[in-house]
Amino acid sequence: MNSFTYYNPTRLVFGKGQLSQLAEEMKPYGKKVLVVYGGGSIKRSGLYDNVMTELEKMGATVHELAGVEPNPRLTTVKKGVEICKTEGIEFILAVGGGSVIDCTKAIAAGAKYDGDVWDLVTRHAMPEAAIPFGTVLTLAATGSEMNSGSVITNWETSEKYGWGSPLVFPKFSILDPVNTFTVPKDHTIYGMVDMMSHVLETYLNHTGNSDLQDRFAESILLTVMEAAPKLVNDLENYDLRETILYNGTMALNGTISMGVVGDWATHNIEHAVSAVYDIPHAGGLAILFPNLMRHVVDENPARLAQLAVRVFGVDSEGKTDREVALEGIDKLSAFWTSLGAPNQLAHYDIDDSKLDLIADRAMKRGEFGNFKTLNKEDVLTILRMSL
Repeated sequence: MNSFTYYNPTRLVFGKGQLSQLAEEMKPYGKKVLVVYGGGSIKRSGLYDNVMTELEKMGATVHELAGVEPNPRLTTVKKGVEICKTEGIEFILAVGGGSVIDCTKAIAAGAKYDGDVWDLVTRHAMPEAAIPFGTVLTLAATGSEMNSGSVITNWETSEKYGWGSPLVFPKFSILDPVNTFTVPKDHTIYGMVDMMSHVLETYLNHTGNSDLQDRFAESILLTVMEAAPKLVNDLENYDLRETILYNGTMALNGTISMGVVGDWATHNIEHAVSAVYDIPHAGGLAILFPNLMRHVVDENPARLAQLAVRVFGVDSEGKTDREVALEGIDKLSAFWTSLGAPNQLAHYDIDDSKLDLIADRAMKRGEFGNFKTLNKEDVLTILRMSL
């Protein structure tokens, strides 16, 4: 296990009816508020009205930024930055899923930066300050509600990058499972694929002596896999929504990554795919992840065999680690497919015509991946396997 320092300052406010805590959580930060949200589902569900009622009670002056995209775009971030600078915004409230929160993080940092916010996303500059913000989560998926990472797309240049800073941890996040009841089946499935992918990215490591982290990770995977088939057929089951919501947060709030260095190559490749084709992030992960694992299996077959046995119930008797590992990868892909996730890029009408462009986008920052260092030919191989 590597030496580490763990830091997570986000207050997690979890449970039914916890929106009532909003005014109290916001009290230290000011009353000039920008509310950021997506395509309007929070209005249809009634959550928008409930949030506005709470803000009205505290006497907040509210500005709004609506229409954040599923792959949040730089143009939208810039709109938010302009509002913050023009209106003297003191606090930002993200009401939505991971895309809304990711966009909010970029706005929060960009509003305190004199240059182009894209500089921060591309890591050509580091933020030195950020407007404080909080979240009211509506989708169990990304874990952005309790971490300092963000992913932003520059649609004009077909680039999509992850970035982060300790300055963009949410001050608080309110998680009420009821607010996820209206998430449709496909996005519910995508959310569960996403959180499992976060765990798998962390699990793909060579660190060693990570028994507790491994067990944490395996327990999240097993818990999601137990609840997921039930939830897709019972979307308003409070207990199931609660379980999945909590797992999504725990998958990427730093708990399972203490002392280990995860891979994150699959996310980098998917960001390139969705930068070019604008597909759902987790849909891309469901397709790419098993194929990446097959491509890198020989880097540490014993590691992937352990996952196969402990999580996917593969019988290892009389088999090599490699055989066990590959069987586990097949079971992972089959599980996601059984939920309704895609397993081929053709599902999104993606053929081989732009594979070279996608690979170039993935390689923008050079070779990547901590389980196996990938070059362009590796990326192309994984993409071809995924067609």
